[in-house]
Amino acid sequence: MGNTKAWIQAARLRTLPLSLSGIIVGTALAAYQGHFSAVIFVLAMLTTIGFQVISNFANDYGDGVKGTDNEDRIGPARALQSGIITRDSLKMGIIVSAILTLLIALVLIYKAFGLENLPYIVLFFALGLLSIWAAIKYTVGSNAYGYRGMGDFFVFLFFGLLGVLGSMFLYTKSLDYMALLPAASIGLLCVAVLNLNNLRDMVSDKKHGKITLVVKMGFDKGKIYHGFLIVTSLLCFAAFIWVERFGVKSSFFMLAFVPLLIHLRKVVKTQNPKDLDPELKKVALSTFLLAVLFLISVNIFL
Repeated sequence: MGNTKAWIQAARLRTLPLSLSGIIVGTALAAYQGHFSAVIFVLAMLTTIGFQVISNFANDYGDGVKGTDNEDRIGPARALQSGIITRDSLKMGIIVSAILTLLIALVLIYKAFGLENLPYIVLFFALGLLSIWAAIKYTVGSNAYGYRGMGDFFVFLFFGLLGVLGSMFLYTKSLDYMALLPAASIGLLCVAVLNLNNLRDMVSDKKHGKITLVVKMGFDKGKIYHGFLIVTSLLCFAAFIWVERFGVKSSFFMLAFVPLLIHLRKVVKTQNPKDLDPELKKVALSTFLLAVLFLISVNIFL
């Protein structure tokens, strides 16, 4: 199935901090209500890492098979594109990682709910299966939703709402409607990373039939949409702070939006899509920083 270095490259470990942001914020919201379990936290993180690795393998496979990953693509070469992992091996990698992730998810569900909460067990097992389906169908298959402009919606749903609210529920066994605001904020920032990726790759995507929202709306409108995502994310967290009456000290996590606003100035001025490549890391790491600082805030100052 290829050497270790090749599989590490295909797993794209640099994408993990962003995917973990929702789990961290969900954990912070649970801690805010007085609920925490180190075991659930570790298992939830491992499960999310598994889903992200599945998604990265499947993305590599789907774009490689469709020819979207080619010499026109900006950014690091993909495993299938560069030939360091074969098509059959990558397909097997998707299957193996899906099985392992599902097993970890089952342990997480058991630790969170035991055996007596059957409805919750069934619900979260179904959500696990749905998450694996979503991770694979983003680029794989003739009806891949990432090729029909639906990627933004699914990223918001799974990385934002499900990631934050689902992880919170694992601890609390309940939901607070105010938690929708941080969940939406993280979801919007995750969509912003995807949108930035689509802005960067717009020319190549359009050429090879990958119809993202950016391809539909154009580069300039895509930049406006990007600003909407980040500013709305900021407003969601600001509304949460106002409603929950956070003090100045407990709101210090909002400083994570400073590099994001600086980033927006760069995006507005950018005319060459290739120049957006370094900005991807900035948005992803700023989102992770926001999540970590929020967790610190609710544990120290509240």
